[in-house]
Amino acid sequence: MPAASPSSVAVNTASQVFDVRPFEGKVGAEIVGLDLSTPLNDADFARVHQAHLDYHVVVFRNQQITPQQQIDFSRRFGILQIHVLKQFLLANHPEILIVSNIVENGQPVGLGDAGKYWHSDLSYKELPSLGSMLHAQELPSEGGDTLFANLHLAWDTLPQALRDAVEGRSAVHSYTARYSEGKNAASWRPTLTAEQLAQVAEVTHPVVRTHPETGRKALFVSEGFTTRIVGLPDDESRALLDQLYAHSVRPEHVYRHQWQPHDLVFWDNRSLIHLAAGCPPELRRKLLRTTIQGDAPF
Repeated sequence: MPAASPSSVAVNTASQVFDVRPFEGKVGAEIVGLDLSTPLNDADFARVHQAHLDYHVVVFRNQQITPQQQIDFSRRFGILQIHVLKQFLLANHPEILIVSNIVENGQPVGLGDAGKYWHSDLSYKELPSLGSMLHAQELPSEGGDTLFANLHLAWDTLPQALRDAVEGRSAVHSYTARYSEGKNAASWRPTLTAEQLAQVAEVTHPVVRTHPETGRKALFVSEGFTTRIVGLPDDESRALLDQLYAHSVRPEHVYRHQWQPHDLVFWDNRSLIHLAAGCPPELRRKLLRTTIQGDAPF
């Protein structure tokens, strides 16, 4: 059964004139002419909500908004989730995770290696994310792109033998699956306390999930957080997951976002996985992320 639409607080401001412009390919659109520093009225909000469902990732251009305005807009879509790494939350705004490679006084100001593996945000929670919003603060002069892969397309084009192998199966998701892997992992990924580990205990979700608002099916596994398929021997599980990962990120399924100043990017974690392409470490990059709670996958 489709979930209810995000609740919108009744707002009586005048409508804004803006365009929704789909990107080439089968994922993504930009929204031009909208000012998110002003609360959207219900009609404009409904149009934005529909664009998000239709294109899975929407890019709001030139949004010179405050952290509180980002929080307020995000809350129109649902409850906000607080990241387990509290030291990287924005002061006085715990709903915002700082994503940054900047180090000041020997300490990282944000999570510098966020997104280095393909993943769906918070798939390791009982209630994974509906969507995430990432607002550009400082951008590098080269690199720093974010890639998004459409998992509805991945399911629609999956060979029948793989469909038969995964339909009806479940997989385990874990925040710590690859937590300490990679260069400089220790600096970005502090040792988790027992309390933090309890917040990110393993969960099990269907390999193929149904979008609660559109009814479309999508793969729901990722190299970042999925550890195994339930009920299969380890070698069979790994081989099957590797095939799913490779198919999911075929070029025709992917949109590559090249950031522009003050972009606010809003993606659907029920429909996509994403990857941070990285940038030279000496080039500063800083973005602010809000994450909206979704429903239990089915």
